[in-house]
Amino acid sequence: MQTAALLIDLARLWLWAGAVVSVPFLLWGVGRVEPNARGAWIFRPLLIPGVLLIWPLVLWRWLVLETGRDDWAKRHLPPRRAHGFAALLLAVLIPLTILAGLAIRQAPPSGAPVLLAAPE
Repeated sequence: MQTAALLIDLARLWLWAGAVVSVPFLLWGVGRVEPNARGAWIFRPLLIPGVLLIWPLVLWRWLVLETGRDDWAKRHLPPRRAHGFAALLLAVLIPLTILAGLAIRQAPPSGAPVLLAAPE
C-alpha cells in the first residue's frame, strides 16, 4: 500500500508543478511561442490538461524559442529519419507477433460443454 500512496503523491506533485507552469505559459508564453495564438484567449483553457501532463516539454520548448536556439529548417529532421526505421521495424514485428500468437494459441476444449448450476 505504501507504493501506491507514493505513486499517487508523485502524480499529485507532477500535476501541481504542471499547474504552476501552466499559469504563466498560458497567460504569456503561448503568444510568444506561437505567433498565431496572440490575442486568442478562448482556446487557452483547452490547453490546460496537456500542459499539466507535459510541462517539462513545454518549459524546454519555451526556453529554446525564447533564447533563439531553434533552427527552423532542421526542426523535423530527427523524426523524419526515424520513420524509415520504424516502418522496417513494424514490417518485421507485426508478422512475427501474428505468427507467435498462432504458434502458442491454446487448443480448443475437448469434450461436451457442462452446464453449471446456480449457487444455492
